[in-house]
Amino acid sequence: MQYFDCDKIQYEGPDSRNPLAFKHYNADEVIAGKSMKEHLRFAGAYWHVMRNDLSDPFGAGTAIMPWDDGSNSVENALTRVDVFFEFLEKMDIGYYCWHDRDIAPELNDLSASNDALDQVVAKLKEKQVETGVQLLWGTACLFSHPRYAQGAATSPDANVYAYAGAQVKKALEATKQLDGLGYTFWGGREGYATLLNTNMQRELDHLAAFLHMAVDHANKIGFDGPFYIEPKPREPSTHQYDSDAAACLNFLREYDLMEKFRLNIETNHATLAGHTMEHELTVAANAGMLGSIDANRGDELIGWDTDQFPTDIKLATEVMLVVLEMGGFTTGGLNFDAKRRRESHDPIDLIHAHLGGMDAFARGLKIADAIREDGRLAEFVQTRYSSFDNGIGAKVESGACSFEELEQFAMGNGEPTLSSGRQEMLENLLNEFL
Repeated sequence: MQYFDCDKIQYEGPDSRNPLAFKHYNADEVIAGKSMKEHLRFAGAYWHVMRNDLSDPFGAGTAIMPWDDGSNSVENALTRVDVFFEFLEKMDIGYYCWHDRDIAPELNDLSASNDALDQVVAKLKEKQVETGVQLLWGTACLFSHPRYAQGAATSPDANVYAYAGAQVKKALEATKQLDGLGYTFWGGREGYATLLNTNMQRELDHLAAFLHMAVDHANKIGFDGPFYIEPKPREPSTHQYDSDAAACLNFLREYDLMEKFRLNIETNHATLAGHTMEHELTVAANAGMLGSIDANRGDELIGWDTDQFPTDIKLATEVMLVVLEMGGFTTGGLNFDAKRRRESHDPIDLIHAHLGGMDAFARGLKIADAIREDGRLAEFVQTRYSSFDNGIGAKVESGACSFEELEQFAMGNGEPTLSSGRQEMLENLLNEFL
């Protein structure tokens, strides 16, 4: 039975008026030495495609999901697998991501939940072999169940901490079984509501110990993919410890976790942190720690994680400029951690939503490549810092300079004259390509 009332989405080019056709995403088109498919590495998010009922804080779900009988059964979970892979096939999406409790039900105890997960993982494995789709990363849901109301790896209760560890152990083993390319930690409750009842130091120490145990278990079972930390500043917690890229990097350095970990950066989380996505990606890439991207966008008028589909061409261009500058993805990809709007409740709206996101990033890739080929932007930045290419500037960058030498240079050099930053000219240049 087919649940999405359309044929496989095809590329028809920018002149097409077919709403169910790619206008810009041509999977085999070569850009900067690689096909679009290789550059973009699109992934479907199981939790949004199959499990998001489109509820919001003020109303019940509206999503029409004729494949779902509403039960918390393994049989219903197995049905969803077939529907999900139908969706991926029609969109020509080659990767996917999941939380353990998205793909399989949480049952009456941990053992029963593990058995349910095993059954669904076996079905996922069959579908991967059948279709060639790969698991980009898996993760454990350590935020939905009431036991995690006060955190998981940062819970003040050792019993909850142990349960979380057992759940991650199983999810990591399932990821390994499915040949997953990575594993993500999203600390949805790893933070605090008030410092009045919080020992921050102990919680951070516990979190680091938890992540070290995960590294040890990965080594034990032969899982060699990267671990990802996904920054988010707040919501649901008042403050989350993985608040932005810089905070995550500081934590990983402090607790000697840099070697195994990379960052999975999400646009909407950057917005909540008061940063641009361009900023968060640049911080991660400059440290050699940008591993993967959750491709979505937020609404600056709404103070929570709206997870809207990425249709902003300028934003997609900014993302792809950073990705191309770092040499492209080596581990992760573009995961559509995005949901339809509550008013877009038909199954076909899932197709329209992902199609738009894929076309937006295809355009962003082409524009970013054209900007790099043009060279004017890079030339301006290089020239702006050219005083550090020789003389006193080069000595500073080599680490061989002292304050005394800077003073001597300044005394003999007179008052500095700054060149213009030309921000408006560069914004105009970017608009030439957009």
